[in-house]
Amino acid sequence: MLRVYNTLTKTKEPFETVEPGRVGMYLCGPTVYKPSHIGHMVGPVIFDAIKRYLVYSGYQVTWVVNITDVDDKLINESNARGMPMAKLAEEMTADYMRNITAMGVDAIDHFPRCTATMPEIIRFAQDLIDKGFAYAAKGDVYFDVSKDKDYGKLSRRELEAMQGEGGGMAERKRNAADFALWKSAKPGEPAWDSPWGPGRPGWHIECSAMSKKILGETFDIHGGGLDLVFPHHENEIAQSECCHGRPMARYWMHNGLMQASDEVGKLGGRSTKPMEGDLAAQEAGKISKSKGSAPFSELLKRFPAEAIRFFLLSTHYRRPIDYSEARIAEVQTGMETFYRFLKRFERISGESFYALDAPRTRKASDFGPGDGPLLQAVVAEREKFLEAMDDDFNTGGGIASLFDLVRLLNKYADDEKLEDPAKREPAKLHQLKRGTQVFKEIAGALGLFRKPVEEKSTVADDGLTAKLMSLLIELRAEARKKKDFAAADRIRNGLAEIGVILEDRPSGTEWSAK
Repeated sequence: MLRVYNTLTKTKEPFETVEPGRVGMYLCGPTVYKPSHIGHMVGPVIFDAIKRYLVYSGYQVTWVVNITDVDDKLINESNARGMPMAKLAEEMTADYMRNITAMGVDAIDHFPRCTATMPEIIRFAQDLIDKGFAYAAKGDVYFDVSKDKDYGKLSRRELEAMQGEGGGMAERKRNAADFALWKSAKPGEPAWDSPWGPGRPGWHIECSAMSKKILGETFDIHGGGLDLVFPHHENEIAQSECCHGRPMARYWMHNGLMQASDEVGKLGGRSTKPMEGDLAAQEAGKISKSKGSAPFSELLKRFPAEAIRFFLLSTHYRRPIDYSEARIAEVQTGMETFYRFLKRFERISGESFYALDAPRTRKASDFGPGDGPLLQAVVAEREKFLEAMDDDFNTGGGIASLFDLVRLLNKYADDEKLEDPAKREPAKLHQLKRGTQVFKEIAGALGLFRKPVEEKSTVADDGLTAKLMSLLIELRAEARKKKDFAAADRIRNGLAEIGVILEDRPSGTEWSAK
């Protein structure tokens, strides 16, 4: 049974949806005022994997990610760049879309924009006023936190410890913690007409209005980064539940924050280790636009998108992610285990791994392994994968099963000498193929190994590299024939040092670059 950790209750709960067999899922998206950085990819990749696993498990999922295209940060950046806010938002939204597409995040069903949801936002604020939970003041509208007896239930904060917007807004509010639903416009700022005068929405009400419009008053999963628990999600809950008189979301899921590796654990000058759910420690090293993080498009020039996706899924989503390019490089090297097997499978079977027909749902995959030890072990490994993912979407545990599974398949190919056409038995080849289909099935549930990785040549050599490699392989073969194993090992080890792997097979020696 699938169990999900709920930030609201601080416990893992059985996953029970509002409507049987269907899931409504909302993830807070970006404020599009600067190019996306690596931190912006964390939520989309994690929740893309979550949606894929839910679909694999038999659910119909509607996934919504909003675009905040009006905000103080957008206004300030558009003024600094001397361009209209709408144009800046469009440019940065396009950048975000390119990046998540490169990361294999293509399962999002709706991208609502704040500027296209103004009638619903204004109506939402008016409903809260009419029900006595909000009040207008000099063109602004504020939510009155004193009217919500449950305010603070998500973050577990006391009302006295909360503060809303300061500045000129503070003098218009009844309570210090009251937050803006609508902000009156200053001269020259983008504005929309409303019953309270020209202005724009507060940050929190945007998500309440957009999620209600598409998913309804109560939906299943509301996701976001740990840093959104307060004030954003706390305020979403307050305004939505006071307006509708019912829970906003059944499960509140929060991913850990991405931190620069050299900052992890440095909080207030002391060495600490940020843990799951420890917001203060994670915030200390969080990667953000304000810290000058490099555009994600630049990172994609240095690493394959699949390696970055693999890196993001290699730990449990609630834990902080320790980021550095060296760590991504380590992951990329580790992934060669899989890519070598995929090439090996094609050599042995004559079929492309990517063209294999693998089950796309959990139910469709159930099969009896028979008496063969390989498929019995494969089925057992698949069960470990399912157990990990059923335990609060533990993608790190799921990826561990992928490594174990490919080791099983490689060992079987070695033991049964499947590389040698003369010793390759059809029944044993069938076993390997069936096991590889299971590998593709569960990798697909994470959105991995969906298409061949583009191999980029770093040298435009008109075939010179291939010719040199053929010569080195020939020299090594001659050295081994003469029993000059020292020379043969020197060639092999020297190539390994520069990232070239030699693999000896019955059909000959082949090489690949890390």
